[in-house]
Amino acid sequence: MDYYLAVRAFVGVADTGSFVRTAAALDLPRNTLTKLVQSLEAHLGMRLFHRTTRRVTLTNDGAAYYARIARVLDEWQDAESELSAAHGAPRGRLRVDMGTTMAALLVIPALPDFQARYPGLQLDIGVSDRSVDLVHDRVDCVVRGGEITDPSLIARRIGTLQYVLCATPDYLTRHGTPQHPVDLDNGHLLVRYFFAGSGRKAPIELARRDEKVVVKGQHFLAVNDSNAYLAAGLAGLGIVHTLTFMAQPHIDAGRLVPILPDWSTPPHPMSIVYLPNRHLSARVRVFVDWVAELFAKLGKNVEKIRP
Repeated sequence: MDYYLAVRAFVGVADTGSFVRTAAALDLPRNTLTKLVQSLEAHLGMRLFHRTTRRVTLTNDGAAYYARIARVLDEWQDAESELSAAHGAPRGRLRVDMGTTMAALLVIPALPDFQARYPGLQLDIGVSDRSVDLVHDRVDCVVRGGEITDPSLIARRIGTLQYVLCATPDYLTRHGTPQHPVDLDNGHLLVRYFFAGSGRKAPIELARRDEKVVVKGQHFLAVNDSNAYLAAGLAGLGIVHTLTFMAQPHIDAGRLVPILPDWSTPPHPMSIVYLPNRHLSARVRVFVDWVAELFAKLGKNVEKIRP
């Protein structure tokens, strides 16, 4: 039995819940992959999976083995990647997580450059607005907004993003255009963003010179996804307080109109976050450096887009 390949096969099936997808990912015939897992089970003297015609799930023993061996496999692949990186070619699988907007509008469109530089890497990008546990979810690094306060994590600041208040022309025709933040609490609807898990709604804090206002406002709709949030604004369901780079194409097309341009919100800091391993793997290091470079290049477009 090729023990390394058998472990890769087991971890792959555990991750995907599918022998077919894992066989395709490892470029192996399904029968070969099945025999590898069976050989591993025989070697360990235990069943690792419950198999039905519809589902593949870990047994209790399989879950316990996965919790240990998946980390070992990561270390194994890191060691190989380090050796290859010494010759300028990091290899292996890199697991990244980021918000939907960041992935769709900024990172993924730029990935051909990363692929050209590091063709030996395989990227698995989790895309959602929820926070992930780097250890439990076996994620190498995440791109996160806001201040990072967890002392168990390393956070590298890669840039800041600006916000804009805006609404559709039709909404402003029906409700009028606010002239001061206090107007937002009187006769206007906001679309609110709430954080998954806590349900806490993101505050709207506006400042002009020494004057500061925290807007509460009324809302018909609150969502916990940035794309859905923008879609609600475009549907005329209320005023949105969104990232400028998301709104700018719609502002340029006349679908959204900026309001209260003299008022600003503190910039939204962006960081790439990873565990404080004593020796940062080459796979993570090149991605961290590339994302930082990407934000530096996009700085003029991301941080200084016209309101």
